[in-house]
Amino acid sequence: MQRVQQELARVQEELARERVEASSGGGAVRAVVTGQGELVELHIAPEAVDPQETSLLEDLVVTAVNEALRRARELATSRMQAITGGLQIPGLFG
Repeated sequence: MQRVQQELARVQEELARERVEASSGGGAVRAVVTGQGELVELHIAPEAVDPQETSLLEDLVVTAVNEALRRARELATSRMQAITGGLQIPGLFG
């Protein structure tokens, strides 16, 4: 069990360094999160900024961030399941 805990800690550290990216609006908005689900970058193309269409930009941001977070959860789950052999440990995933 101690070896598994050490492996889990190592994977958590790796996930903190991993970057997962997603975009929306054909690349107009791009979000980058860590493998632990922390938003670290948000890029908005200048042509996506239209003062008359702020709701569209807001939707694009939400879509890109949510997709990046979903991908980060999938990455974390995959890495952790490799260590635990698929055993579901409450509170460990997502």
